[in-house]
Amino acid sequence: MSRFGNPDRNRAVAVWLFATAALVFLMVVVGGITRLTGSGLSITEWKPIMGAIPPLNQADWMDAFDKYRQIPQYAQVNAGMTLDEFKFIFFWEWSHRLLGRLIGLVFFLPLVVFLALRAAPPLSRLHRHALPDRPSGAA
Repeated sequence: MSRFGNPDRNRAVAVWLFATAALVFLMVVVGGITRLTGSGLSITEWKPIMGAIPPLNQADWMDAFDKYRQIPQYAQVNAGMTLDEFKFIFFWEWSHRLLGRLIGLVFFLPLVVFLALRAAPPLSRLHRHALPDRPSGAA
């Protein structure tokens, strides 16, 4: 028996943590692309739930593009941009936001399940094996 309990549960926790770490790495990559392409302000409204769906028809795209043309970034950086160019930068910002939502779900939902099933080692066991001892006299 391992010192942290059930090996199958440990494997599940390890897969969850590695998957979350991989998604965070991907977030850094997509965030870098978003920054380098100047896509960061292409979505002018923050809609955490409804914003997960990109514009689906020409009228929605024109509405999003019209809102983008009202912000200073358009005038200072992308004046004269076409709708197709806007769709390209919109894609990167939308992907970055969607990935952020996914990371939140991939982290939070298994966390709740693992805590409910007591799959993660208790804090005291984690403290005993993973954290250094306090120096004597420390409070």
